[in-house]
Amino acid sequence: MTAPVIEPPARAPVTFPDEGDADSVVEAAGHFRIYLGAVAGVGKTYDMLNEGKRRLERGTDVVVGFVEAHKRPLTEALLEGFEIVPRKKVEYRGAQFEEMDLDAVLARHPKVALVDELAHTNVPGSGRHAKRWEDVLELLDAGIDVITTLNIQHVESLADAVEQMTGAKVRERVPDWVVRKANQIELVDSSPEQLRRRMLHGNIYPPEKIPYALSHFFQTDNLIALRELALRFLADETEEELLEHLRRHREKRLWETRERILVAVTGAPGTDVLLRRAARLSARAKGELSVIHVISGDASPTKDKTGFESLRTLVSDLGAKWYEVSNSDPAQAITDFAQENQITQIVLGSSQRSRWQEMMGGGPIVRRIIRRAGDLGIDVHVIARRELPPGFDHASELTEQS
Repeated sequence: MTAPVIEPPARAPVTFPDEGDADSVVEAAGHFRIYLGAVAGVGKTYDMLNEGKRRLERGTDVVVGFVEAHKRPLTEALLEGFEIVPRKKVEYRGAQFEEMDLDAVLARHPKVALVDELAHTNVPGSGRHAKRWEDVLELLDAGIDVITTLNIQHVESLADAVEQMTGAKVRERVPDWVVRKANQIELVDSSPEQLRRRMLHGNIYPPEKIPYALSHFFQTDNLIALRELALRFLADETEEELLEHLRRHREKRLWETRERILVAVTGAPGTDVLLRRAARLSARAKGELSVIHVISGDASPTKDKTGFESLRTLVSDLGAKWYEVSNSDPAQAITDFAQENQITQIVLGSSQRSRWQEMMGGGPIVRRIIRRAGDLGIDVHVIARRELPPGFDHASELTEQS
C-alpha cells in the first residue's frame, strides 16, 4: 500500500545546511542526478530505471533503494534484474505502509542507489527524517550516488504558482537549494496530448481516478503551463551553470545563449521612462533585465535617497535585478559589469549634459561606453531621456508604446 500525502507531526529537528553551506553536503560526497518532469506519468521512473540498467550492464554496483511502480507493467518489468533493498514496513493509524529503509541502504553502501519520488513525505515513525529528500542527502553524504525523480510542482519556489494555476494544493515540497545541488538535471518531456492519451489508456492512474484527473489537474491548459515551468526551470539551471563556467575560466568571449540586457540609471529626470523602455526591450527579446547604478567616488550613496528608493521599487515591479557599484569611472564600471555578466545589450539614456559628464570632464560618457562595448561585441541602445508631464498616466504610456 502506497503511503498517503500527509504532514508529519513535529519531531526532533535534523540539522541540514542553509543554501550557502549546501556544498558541504552534496559536492564533497555522492553524485546527484534528478529526472525532472512536468507531472506524473511523463516517464521519469521509467527513464531512471533504464539509466540504472545501463550502469548495471557496465558493471556498476546499482541497487533499488525505493521505486514505486504504481502497477505499471512496463515499469515493473524494468525492475527485474535489480537488487532491491527490502523496504521498511510501518504501521500508522491502523494501516501498514512501506518506506525506504535508509539504514539498510547505508549498510549495503552501493555505488548507486535509485530512489524514486524525491518530494515524498515519510510516514511518521518510519525513520529519522520527515522527508525523502533528507534521506537522499544522507545517502549522498555517505558517498553513495543517487538517481531520483521529481515533478516540477514540488520545487518550493514554484509550488505556490502551481497551486494558483491548477487549484490543487501542493503539500510536498523540496527546497530549491536541494534541487540546485544536483550534478545533473534531466528533463523527461511529454506533450499534453500524449499525457492525456496515456491517462485514458490507464497508464498513469487507476481507472476510478481517471475522469477526475482529466477534468481537473490534467486539463490541457494545466499541462501546457506545467510543461512550460519545467522547461524554464531547466533553462535557468543551464544558464546559471554556463555563466558560472565563464566566470570561473574568465572567458572573454560573448556567448549569446540568451539576451541579457543592462540598463544604466542615474537620478536624472525621466529615468523611470528609460527603465520602462528597457523593460519592453527585454520582454520582446525574452531576455533578462539588470539595472546598474554607479556611485562615483565623490557622490554620496544617500543623496536623493527617496528618488532612488522609488526607482528600486520600479525595478522590482518590472522583475529586474538592481545592482550598485562604486567607481570613479562610470563607463569602466558599466562595461566591466557587462563583460563579467555576459550582457548582450546595454541601454543608456541620453541628455544634453549628463551628471556623469560634469563629474568626469573627460568626454561624453555615452561615447566611451559605445566604444568599449563595441570592442566587447555588446550592442548599445541610446534612448532619448524624456521626463513625463505632471499627472501623466504611466500605465497609458506603457500601453501606447508597447
